[in-house]
Amino acid sequence: MRNLISKKSKILLAILILLLLCIMILSSTLGAADISFVEALRIMTGFSSKYTNETHKVIILKIRMPRIFLAALVGIGLSIVGGTFQGLFKNQLADPYVLGISSGAGLGATLAIIFSFEGAVLGFAFNSLCAFIGAILTALLVFTVAKVGNKLSVANMLLAGLAVSFFMSSIISILMIINRNQIEKIMFWLMGSVSTANWNQVIMASIVILSSMLIILFFSRELNIMSLGEENALTLGVEAEKVKFILLIVCALVVASCVAISGIIGFVGLIVPNMVRILTGPDYKKLLPFSAVFGGMFLVLCDTISRILMPPMELPIGAITALFGSPFFLYLIVKSKRNVM
Repeated sequence: MRNLISKKSKILLAILILLLLCIMILSSTLGAADISFVEALRIMTGFSSKYTNETHKVIILKIRMPRIFLAALVGIGLSIVGGTFQGLFKNQLADPYVLGISSGAGLGATLAIIFSFEGAVLGFAFNSLCAFIGAILTALLVFTVAKVGNKLSVANMLLAGLAVSFFMSSIISILMIINRNQIEKIMFWLMGSVSTANWNQVIMASIVILSSMLIILFFSRELNIMSLGEENALTLGVEAEKVKFILLIVCALVVASCVAISGIIGFVGLIVPNMVRILTGPDYKKLLPFSAVFGGMFLVLCDTISRILMPPMELPIGAITALFGSPFFLYLIVKSKRNVM
């Protein structure tokens, strides 16, 4: 595999990964049950003694850790897709939901909630499966509409994504008005949560998100070249259309998976890559892996806040990310306006 980043960057990345693991362990100690950092570490590493509280063991291994791992994975997936889309669309305000995939997932989940599809397959609730199907079908629709001959038009994709997003959001609104008794459930899902996480979801999400991340990282050099313009990329030997198609398919799969298991969590894929860009610069060989790690940290912290801010009530994680993300989004708008002037 290509040498993606320098030795210094690899060391820094390794340190950040260790920091992410420490944050995850610390997060597992916070909540209604008072569990120390050392006890949590012992439970997770299997070195628990006969004096370990069995209730704490259940809380750590079966309740808190699955949702913490899932939050980290979703943060990783959304952040690396956000960074990739910002490169493909040459727009720092692009986010993982720019193609309307989240609205398709939202419609799928809304229909599942309204028609009371109950039960689970491989640990996934039917509303998650319906959300995944809705997201994939939406992505296929947008790609079909945006395709011009053998090429995927970026402008057409953005316009098709916007139109599809508005259309499906309007259907969701109509369904919520008609089914007022289900509004609370639908709204909570749409605002995002990992509260129902289990280890089956973590395993499946790990396979999809981490393997997709490796594919995206493999094309970081091509993203750097394509940022100079597709014509320049062709002269440098990069098959821009092929790379674009592969990255869009992989990113769509990641977004569909993330939304299906956690609902719509906004701003992660928008603010994290832009924050990392300030630290690392525009080089996608550094931007993408660092965005993935910082994205995992950010969403684990936001999920922790959503759990402990107003106990025993739990806030939707999307509300917390929006609380931090909205001011930064406004900052990006003001910054881009200054650059134009």
